[in-house]
Amino acid sequence: MNLARNWRLKKERYLLEGAHCEGCGKVLFPTRPVCPACRSRALSPYQFSGRGEVYSFSTVYQAPEGFEAYVPYTVALVRLEEGPLVTAQLSDVDPGEVQIGMPVEMVTRKLREYGEAGLLVYGYKFRPALWQPTNGYKAEEALVDTVPEYQVAQRSTVSV
Repeated sequence: MNLARNWRLKKERYLLEGAHCEGCGKVLFPTRPVCPACRSRALSPYQFSGRGEVYSFSTVYQAPEGFEAYVPYTVALVRLEEGPLVTAQLSDVDPGEVQIGMPVEMVTRKLREYGEAGLLVYGYKFRPALWQPTNGYKAEEALVDTVPEYQVAQRSTVSV
């Protein structure tokens, strides 16, 4: 990893900026030179909200070189509100508390450090959301609509 590459990725890593295809309307993350859906090159910058939910996750106990200090940590696929899936480390949460469907939001955190006096690399991670769904639901009711396993568990506990 070099300084020039980190500078080029600054908007993606700090602002969660992707692209919007003018041809088909699809939003892309990360930015690509060509839309994979319609092959259009007419792409404009798109600022994602940074809000989403955990789609899938895994906890890392044996980290690759350079990440040993962070073990254990959780890496998740996060489905952004706008649609794309993003792979990111989860922050500010115990690995045992992570659940599929959990609302999360993007935060900027240190990703890595190169050498003792080297380059500090910052970028996006996701933490449990401090916001609540705006559709009037409580967090538990929002899960019922989004997580199939939760729907089955809730139906079996309802008494008539």
